[in-house]
Amino acid sequence: QVQLVESGGGSVQPGGSVRLSCAASRSNKCMAWFRRAPGQERWGREGVAGIDSDGRPMYADSVKGRFTISKDNDQNAWYLQMNSLNPEDTGIYYCAAGPFATCLDSARIAWWGQGIQVTVSS
Repeated sequence: QVQLVESGGGSVQPGGSVRLSCAASRSNKCMAWFRRAPGQERWGREGVAGIDSDGRPMYADSVKGRFTISKDNDQNAWYLQMNSLNPEDTGIYYCAAGPFATCLDSARIAWWGQGIQVTVSS
Protein backbone atom coordinates (compact mmCIF):
# COMPACT_ATOMS: atom_id res chain seq x y z
CA GLN A 1 0.00 0.00 0.00
CA VAL A 2 1.22 3.48 -0.88
CA GLN A 3 -0.13 6.63 0.72
CA LEU A 4 -0.21 9.75 -1.46
CA VAL A 5 -0.83 13.26 -0.17
CA GLU A 6 -1.40 16.26 -2.44
CA SER A 7 -0.77 19.89 -1.59
CA GLY A 8 -1.01 23.18 -3.44
CA GLY A 9 -4.00 24.00 -5.57
CA GLY A 10 -6.51 26.76 -4.98
CA SER A 11 -8.04 29.46 -7.11
CA VAL A 12 -6.29 31.43 -9.82
CA GLN A 13 -7.22 33.78 -12.63
CA PRO A 14 -6.89 32.75 -16.28
CA GLY A 15 -3.28 32.98 -17.39
CA GLY A 16 -2.06 32.32 -13.88
CA SER A 17 0.05 29.51 -12.44
CA VAL A 18 -0.33 26.86 -9.78
CA ARG A 19 2.07 24.27 -8.44
CA LEU A 20 0.89 20.95 -7.07
CA SER A 21 2.94 18.63 -4.91
CA CYS A 22 2.53 14.96 -4.08
CA ALA A 23 4.27 13.20 -1.23
CA ALA A 24 4.41 9.40 -1.33
CA SER A 25 5.11 6.92 1.44
CA ARG A 26 7.58 5.10 -0.83
CA SER A 27 9.10 5.20 -4.30
CA ASN A 28 7.09 4.22 -7.36
CA LYS A 29 7.84 3.16 -10.92
CA CYS A 30 5.51 5.67 -12.50
CA MET A 31 4.04 8.81 -10.99
CA ALA A 32 1.28 10.92 -12.45
CA TRP A 33 -1.39 13.57 -12.13
CA PHE A 34 -4.97 13.06 -13.21
CA ARG A 35 -7.87 15.45 -13.11
CA ARG A 36 -11.63 15.26 -13.00
CA ALA A 37 -13.49 18.13 -14.59
CA PRO A 38 -16.71 19.52 -13.08
CA GLY A 39 -19.67 17.35 -13.99
CA GLN A 40 -17.59 14.28 -14.76
CA GLU A 41 -18.45 11.06 -13.01
CA ARG A 42 -16.27 10.14 -10.07
CA TRP A 43 -13.98 7.81 -12.05
CA GLY A 44 -13.94 9.90 -15.21
CA ARG A 45 -10.40 11.04 -14.67
CA GLU A 46 -8.09 12.33 -17.40
CA GLY A 47 -4.39 11.60 -17.26
CA VAL A 48 -2.67 14.97 -17.39
CA ALA A 49 1.02 14.24 -16.86
CA GLY A 50 3.21 11.36 -15.80
CA ILE A 51 6.87 10.66 -15.15
CA ASP A 52 8.70 7.36 -14.96
CA SER A 53 11.48 6.31 -12.63
CA ASP A 54 14.10 7.49 -15.16
CA GLY A 55 12.60 10.96 -15.23
CA ARG A 56 10.97 10.72 -18.63
CA PRO A 57 7.83 12.87 -18.72
CA MET A 58 4.62 12.26 -20.62
CA TYR A 59 1.76 14.70 -21.16
CA ALA A 60 -1.77 14.86 -22.41
CA ASP A 61 -2.02 16.92 -25.59
CA SER A 62 -4.24 19.44 -23.83
CA VAL A 63 -1.45 20.49 -21.46
CA LYS A 64 1.72 20.15 -23.52
CA GLY A 65 3.81 23.30 -23.38
CA ARG A 66 1.93 24.59 -20.33
CA PHE A 67 2.38 21.96 -17.63
CA THR A 68 5.63 20.48 -16.36
CA ILE A 69 5.95 17.39 -14.20
CA SER A 70 9.06 16.77 -12.12
CA LYS A 71 10.12 14.53 -9.27
CA ASP A 72 12.40 14.43 -6.27
CA ASN A 73 13.70 10.91 -5.74
CA ASP A 74 15.12 11.67 -2.31
CA GLN A 75 11.75 12.87 -1.05
CA ASN A 76 9.54 10.36 -2.90
CA ALA A 77 7.72 13.39 -4.22
CA TRP A 78 6.59 14.75 -7.55
CA TYR A 79 5.22 18.03 -8.70
CA LEU A 80 3.06 19.59 -11.37
CA GLN A 81 3.83 23.15 -12.42
CA MET A 82 0.82 24.50 -14.28
CA ASN A 83 1.22 27.71 -16.28
CA SER A 84 -1.05 29.63 -18.62
CA LEU A 85 -4.07 28.17 -16.92
CA ASN A 86 -7.49 28.52 -18.49
CA PRO A 87 -10.98 27.75 -17.16
CA GLU A 88 -10.94 24.34 -18.87
CA ASP A 89 -8.17 23.35 -16.47
CA THR A 90 -10.56 23.63 -13.54
CA GLY A 91 -11.10 20.40 -11.69
CA ILE A 92 -10.01 18.08 -8.95
CA TYR A 93 -6.41 17.01 -9.44
CA TYR A 94 -5.32 13.60 -8.21
CA CYS A 95 -1.85 12.41 -7.46
CA ALA A 96 -1.42 8.85 -8.71
CA ALA A 97 1.19 6.11 -8.90
CA GLY A 98 1.55 2.71 -10.46
CA PRO A 99 3.92 -0.22 -11.03
CA PHE A 100 4.11 0.11 -14.83
CA ALA A 101 6.52 2.07 -16.99
CA THR A 102 3.76 4.38 -18.18
CA CYS A 103 0.74 5.55 -16.24
CA LEU A 104 -1.38 8.13 -18.06
CA ASP A 105 -4.08 5.49 -18.32
CA SER A 106 -6.08 5.08 -15.12
CA ALA A 107 -6.05 1.32 -15.66
CA ARG A 108 -2.31 1.42 -14.90
CA ILE A 109 -2.76 3.25 -11.58
CA ALA A 110 -2.58 1.31 -8.34
CA TRP A 111 -2.71 4.15 -5.81
CA TRP A 112 -4.56 7.44 -5.69
CA GLY A 113 -4.41 10.55 -3.56
CA GLN A 114 -7.55 12.16 -2.18
CA GLY A 115 -7.59 14.94 -4.76
CA ILE A 116 -7.16 18.67 -4.56
CA GLN A 117 -9.24 21.42 -6.11
CA VAL A 118 -7.88 23.81 -8.74
CA THR A 119 -10.22 26.54 -9.93
CA VAL A 120 -9.43 28.87 -12.81
CA SER A 121 -11.83 31.75 -13.15
CA SER A 122 -11.92 35.51 -13.44
